[in-house]
Amino acid sequence: MGAQALRCSHGGTRSRVPPLGGLYAAVEAYYSRKLSRHGATPRGVDWESAEAQALRFAQLMKLCEPARAFSLNDVGCGYGALLGFLAKLHAGAQIDYLGIDLSPAMIRRARAAWRRRHRVSFAVATRGPRVADYSVASGIFNVKLDQPAPLWERFIATTLADMHRTSRKGFAVNFLLPPAPGRTSPPELYRTASKPWIGYCREALGASVEFIGDYGLDEFTLLVRW
Repeated sequence: MGAQALRCSHGGTRSRVPPLGGLYAAVEAYYSRKLSRHGATPRGVDWESAEAQALRFAQLMKLCEPARAFSLNDVGCGYGALLGFLAKLHAGAQIDYLGIDLSPAMIRRARAAWRRRHRVSFAVATRGPRVADYSVASGIFNVKLDQPAPLWERFIATTLADMHRTSRKGFAVNFLLPPAPGRTSPPELYRTASKPWIGYCREALGASVEFIGDYGLDEFTLLVRW
């Protein structure tokens, strides 16, 4: 799908695509079940390991300047795992953090885990409730469940546009790459080439985009700035 088609799916042909309410409900239920089964662990947010989780965070945080104070929206924050990563690698950074998630169960767990952390808050929401310097989202576009691709791509475009609206300097997201030649992928996963979403961020959002790949995972990261 090209950037023009993505613009249309987000705007001009919206009436052809069902509302996003059912999609949000399905995603919330899926991750709440994962948390109930696996607890506040990487598997509880559908990541295969703590090492892979940290590697993803490292790419996303290349967006920010930890030597300076900044505010951060963590979209799809889960149980707040990014805070643990920041505490280890950027312990001295002054970060005003807001975690946002669809799942009330995730937010309850995050609030309990980080209730003593200064300048940390959480919200149950489908979109960012405040404007911050930066926004990041790790893995939230990967598991589309049984949602049709046009609806899922409308969800992605809507989320990226909202991250653009609620970020002063930029945002960072990641996507799964298409399967290697000769291999298949489970139908519930959303995999994509980078070009359509780079084009969407440049043309629809008016942003510059830095591509990061080849960091040991079957995915890529986009750092989007303006």
